[in-house]
Amino acid sequence: MITIFTTPSCSSCRKAKKWLDDHQIPYEEKNLFNQRITESDIDRMLENAENGFEDIISTRSKIFKEESLDVEDMKISELKQFIINNPSVLKRPIMIEGDKMQVGYNDEEIRVFIPKRLRELIMCMDCPQGELCDYQSALRRYFDEIKKEIQQNRS
Repeated sequence: MITIFTTPSCSSCRKAKKWLDDHQIPYEEKNLFNQRITESDIDRMLENAENGFEDIISTRSKIFKEESLDVEDMKISELKQFIINNPSVLKRPIMIEGDKMQVGYNDEEIRVFIPKRLRELIMCMDCPQGELCDYQSALRRYFDEIKKEIQQNRS
């Protein structure tokens, strides 16, 4: 399942959650101001970050400037503890599922979280010969399949 790290005032976070909701993709939201971020959360982010801490923290944030901190001078353990104590330094949203991660909201890049079955429908892997396959048709077909599955599970 996707974990999305958010804050209430973040418009990009709202866009990402809306996109996931619109595509009926389940996710676990972790509000950085209500739920304490853990070292394990940070490790998951770093496992998926190409450029380490640079990908997930904003060194332009107010607290970095106020304290005149230099990421390069900090030990990894110090930097992790700093993030735990100051979660607002994280870029937002951060979405993670397995080995996939997206920082910020991007209309194209968020599609990496599309479920396998929906990708198959979009790519017309099992469409009848000659049937038109556009994104909206694939999405409708996917939602119909989800509804049928839910109804079958209720029976």
